[in-house]
Amino acid sequence: MRLTARAGPGLALGLLAAALIIAVLVSLGIGRYGISPVRVGQILLAAGEPDAIERHVVLVVRLPRVLTALFAGAGLALCGAALQGVFRNPLVGPHIIGVSTGAAFGGTLAILLSESRGLLLMLAFVFGMLALLMVYALSAVVARRNMLVLVLAGVVVSGFFGALVSLAQYLADAEEKLPRIVFWLLGSFATADYARLALMLGPLVPGAALILLLRWRINILSLGDEEAQALGVRAGPTRWLVLALIGLIVSAQVAVSGVIGWIGLVVPHLARMLVGPDHRALLPGAMLAGGLFMVLVDDVARTLSQSEIPLGILTALIGAPIFALVFLRTGGEGRGHG
Repeated sequence: MRLTARAGPGLALGLLAAALIIAVLVSLGIGRYGISPVRVGQILLAAGEPDAIERHVVLVVRLPRVLTALFAGAGLALCGAALQGVFRNPLVGPHIIGVSTGAAFGGTLAILLSESRGLLLMLAFVFGMLALLMVYALSAVVARRNMLVLVLAGVVVSGFFGALVSLAQYLADAEEKLPRIVFWLLGSFATADYARLALMLGPLVPGAALILLLRWRINILSLGDEEAQALGVRAGPTRWLVLALIGLIVSAQVAVSGVIGWIGLVVPHLARMLVGPDHRALLPGAMLAGGLFMVLVDDVARTLSQSEIPLGILTALIGAPIFALVFLRTGGEGRGHG
């Protein structure tokens, strides 16, 4: 970290990108059918003699899963870094605006009502966005410009949809539906394929691109509303635009792979330690670190035991101690937030 601090964020971003590429190559070879990273590279580049089994394992089975993990982690970390910037609070994450819980209820309801995968994806997305609209309406009625009210509205909406999730679990058939609901809620990339990857990338790519374009405005918002107003940035509309984009990204992620916590809270802190608080470097740094973190966690989930470990359990077990260390290291000061 001292080396990257002296060399600037460019070197840190380069190292993160290199580590992510290596992690992807290694991850594509990890599993019951082991393949070396060199052979994985040859398959991806269509070089050397083709092996049908290896090509199928790498391109059909593992590649969509690894890419889904990469983009899910990158999206969640980007959302967390942007939220911490616009809220000027290092303790918030994507769950704070209620989108994750709303999407979780939508997916739970779909499993309860039907076996349709399309219905699950649609309802998770719809209820995720509905949760965001409820947070907006609640905070607008009380005090639109008060950040504390917005956070409390997120807590209220999350609690409401959390209760609905519990009700759906209570009503579910204990033999079939309930195990499916519980496993889905804990998060997994086990069912990842190119169709689900495309569904997630649909909202994620334009949403992430727009947030990256707004990175200098997020820098100004992190200074405070009065400073933003003085510099010609309309704080309220810009903040809600960022929140809406975050809602799109998180809803799509939850719809595809269930609820995955801690990434949006912990990874931005790690990225901030590597590239600094400037959101022009922090946002891409968080995306690279989030993708790397999620790919490695998924490797552990699918290789540590015979049965796959849910991602929500691993991210909590890994994320909580890391966040505690970061919190102790920074003294809870939240560097870079004005």
